[in-house]
Amino acid sequence: MPHFRVTLSYDGTDFLGWQSQARGRTVQGVLEAALARLSGGVRVPVAGAGRTDAGVHALGQVACFRLERELAEGALLRALNGLLPEDVRAREASEVAASFHARKCALSKRYRYTLDTGPVQHPTRRRYAGHAPRLGHRERVLAVPPLFVGRHDFASLASAGGSVATTERTVLGTVLEWEGETLVFEVEADGFLRRMVRSMVGGLVAVGRGTHDVEELRHALEARDRRVWPGPAEARGLTLVSVRYEEGTPS
Repeated sequence: MPHFRVTLSYDGTDFLGWQSQARGRTVQGVLEAALARLSGGVRVPVAGAGRTDAGVHALGQVACFRLERELAEGALLRALNGLLPEDVRAREASEVAASFHARKCALSKRYRYTLDTGPVQHPTRRRYAGHAPRLGHRERVLAVPPLFVGRHDFASLASAGGSVATTERTVLGTVLEWEGETLVFEVEADGFLRRMVRSMVGGLVAVGRGTHDVEELRHALEARDRRVWPGPAEARGLTLVSVRYEEGTPS
């Protein structure tokens, strides 16, 4: 059977996340429903690169599947976008080697969090940016991201409910920029724990509001105890930007 890889973008507002559930609307669920229509009603299991939570968006989610039907890449792309709901779009499609797996072959993922810090958030941004008013101390906030870079045990930033062999991850780089009253934070790592990026942003907010300082966050990270780290930021500001694979693998 042909083995395909697709790159998806979606507005996560009205989804319960990526992963299929017994009840509720998920991105994996609507993708598998579309593929079932292409395969004559046969279920087509899909593997995704990242299990985004409810309300989290994506610009470059990657998924793979085997389809019991010969389709040119362009035809698959058109067919999917004709069957998927308007809040999900397939941007790229390619046939790949049978050994490719969207999650297991990924070298790293990049996430972006957008946070409005003005006193009142514009209604047009309420679906795609978090809101944390009264966020000052900008220079102190800029000192937080270097804490995350490198290989660390991120147990303090992991929410309950994940099942992982280890809570150690390698953060390859971070970028934090202010655009007027909006903070934009990007982070790339070889993997992420449940709500790890949102917890990073929670740390940024805590320092920006003066409830924690950078050294307190450093000690909280080293404690490997979720109870000592500030709470996570809301889901709506988070977007999975891209997934990186070996050079030469189609993006």
